[in-house]
Amino acid sequence: MTAATAHDPQGDPADVLLEGFHALETPEGFRAELIEGEIVVTPPPTGNHESNIASVVRQIIKRSAIDFDFSGNKGLLLDRGGLCPKNHLIPDGVFAPVGAYADEPGWMPVDKVLLVMEVTSSGADRDRKSKRYCYARGGVPLYLLIDRELEAVTLLGEPGGHADLIDYRLEIRVPFGKSLDLPEPFALTLETAEFK
Repeated sequence: MTAATAHDPQGDPADVLLEGFHALETPEGFRAELIEGEIVVTPPPTGNHESNIASVVRQIIKRSAIDFDFSGNKGLLLDRGGLCPKNHLIPDGVFAPVGAYADEPGWMPVDKVLLVMEVTSSGADRDRKSKRYCYARGGVPLYLLIDRELEAVTLLGEPGGHADLIDYRLEIRVPFGKSLDLPEPFALTLETAEFK
C-alpha cells in the first residue's frame, strides 16, 4: 500500500483509505471513485452509454433558455457521515453555471453544481442507491439517472431530511420513449425515445 501504512499499521483507517485512493494508478480510460468508503474502479463506457449522455447534453444545450457548462469527467468532493473520508465521485455528467469550473481543483465541492447525471452500466445498484444518497447529502439539486436495465429515466430533486436520513424527496420516473420535464433552471422537456 503506502509508506504511511507500512510505518503506522495503527493509523487512522480513513486516512489510510484516502491516501491509498489518491495514490491509485488506473489504466487509461478507467476511472476510480471513493464511494461510501469503498474504492470503485470502472472500465471505459460502451457506445450506447455515451450516446445517452450525448442525447441529454444536446437537448439541454439546444432547448434551455440559458447557457450551462457541462463536464463528463469532473471529480466531485462530497461530505460523508462519521469518520470515513469524503466521497470522491466522477459522475457521467455534471451541469453547472457558465464559469463554475474555472480555477476549481481536480476534486471540486458541489456547491455550484445544478445537476448530475449517471447512466447505468456494470454498477447499476451503485448508481441507484449509493450515489443517490451521496448526491442528496451533498445538496446536489437534481440527479438524473438513465437506467438502461430498467429502461427508465428517473429525475430526483429536493434533497433534504436530517442526520443520516438525507435523500431526495422528489422522484419522477418515466419509461424510455416518454418525455420528462426538467425544472428550473433548465425548464425544458427531455425526450427519451433515443435512449438505449
